[in-house]
Amino acid sequence: METAREKVKRLKAERDALILAHFYEDGAIQDVADHVGDSLQLAEFGQNASNPVILLAGVVFMGESVKILSPDKTVLIPDMNAGCSLVDHSPYPKYLEWRRQYPDAICVTYVNSSAEVKSITDVCVTSSNAEKIINAIPKDRRILFGPDKNLGRYLSKKLNREMILYPGSCQVHVLFEARKLFELKSAHPNAVVIAHPECDEAVLQYADVIGSTARLLREVKESPAKEFIVATEYGIFHQMQKARPEATLIQAPAQGACACNECPYMKMNTMDKIAQALETLQPQVTLPPALIDKSRASLQRMMAITHGKPVTWPTHFNA
Repeated sequence: METAREKVKRLKAERDALILAHFYEDGAIQDVADHVGDSLQLAEFGQNASNPVILLAGVVFMGESVKILSPDKTVLIPDMNAGCSLVDHSPYPKYLEWRRQYPDAICVTYVNSSAEVKSITDVCVTSSNAEKIINAIPKDRRILFGPDKNLGRYLSKKLNREMILYPGSCQVHVLFEARKLFELKSAHPNAVVIAHPECDEAVLQYADVIGSTARLLREVKESPAKEFIVATEYGIFHQMQKARPEATLIQAPAQGACACNECPYMKMNTMDKIAQALETLQPQVTLPPALIDKSRASLQRMMAITHGKPVTWPTHFNA
């Protein structure tokens, strides 16, 4: 009898589909994917692919980004309930109300946001390219940053740029506990602490390296250290361990005794759901053409700056 993995591989070939998986997916899903990456990498893989069908094993906003950049492609998400706490924290009416308070500012929005929010955004960022994009904004322009206040605070402090922050946060990264991390670091003095900038500032103060999932993976690959304490979602351990099987990886501690530093939305995707999506070409990411057009500018600016191209900035927000 055909296994789910075998079915996925067969259907992928039959549909001429490209499978993209985020670092936070289960290891088995990462292993069947054509590309594994962070949100920026997945958006670029999707945009550059010639395949007519793209299945994104991640969360819905990632599939929306691929659809916005490649509206003619069929974009599948294995489970349309795979949301994001940052998207939940920034509903369009509330974000629009916040945006309207500062019509002269440049609105920088983390890619972890809905297509509707992207449509009222001047430029999107990921944790991989945020510094480069903030540095490309004229010094005399005010900056709004949302919806992740921790990433915004980290960037503001590091780049010495004042920002008005939207009060959102990632439900996974805020659960890492600073006091427990200090104790763990004391017990493992030779370990390198690596952390995602979505973590609270109190956690980041103990980090030796702060960066996106791709940056943290690179640190494990290239560092001579043999022990790492990792403050981001557990799914990244799969690629880290493949790259450095001899290294010791320790999950940074969360509050209480729960294993809450796994993203429940990422883990909603399964091999069976991927096979079903490829078989039925459902569920598809569908967005109104007008929304795609309005949302595309913020992602195109992001891509342009990421690749060193000049952009023009709007002078005023009129919505």
